[in-house]
Amino acid sequence: MPLSEIVRRVVTVVDRDGKAVVLLDGDNPHKMARPGRNSVSRMLWMTDRTPAALSGADRAAVNVGIAPPAGGSIFRIVDFPPISPEIEKLDPANMHSELAAEAPKRGRPPRHPLMHRTRTVDYAIVMEGEIDMLLDDSEIHLTAGDVLIQQGTNHAWVNRGTATCRIAFVLIDAQEP
Repeated sequence: MPLSEIVRRVVTVVDRDGKAVVLLDGDNPHKMARPGRNSVSRMLWMTDRTPAALSGADRAAVNVGIAPPAGGSIFRIVDFPPISPEIEKLDPANMHSELAAEAPKRGRPPRHPLMHRTRTVDYAIVMEGEIDMLLDDSEIHLTAGDVLIQQGTNHAWVNRGTATCRIAFVLIDAQEP
């Protein structure tokens, strides 16, 4: 079954009278296709500090990279289509070089064009499909329902299957490993 193009997002807030109300309810408008990779990222929410501000604004209506701001967090859903031969032929430092400023200082050189690292703790929940997570010299196969906690490591998401894989991610800014 193909993945839904719509990701419904419901956001609640406390109004001026102290009442719990729905702020947003509908198709999440914050969708970004990653050029050259065919993956689609849907930003659901972002915080820029801890403790987080509770406001009536759409906190996903921001332009941020993969990693959250210092002291913040990001919640997004990413669809990973099957990897193409063109991506496999790119320079192994392709994605890593895009994130150089956000990456931890420690770590080995990337071994795959999609390999990267961020100074974050990532909670990943595979919602649909299957995917391989490559590490420096190993990999792990994940399927729907699997949960992964990634802590500032070199990694790449490689979908070697025939169907798109959907993963929900929460990234939290972290200390240097």
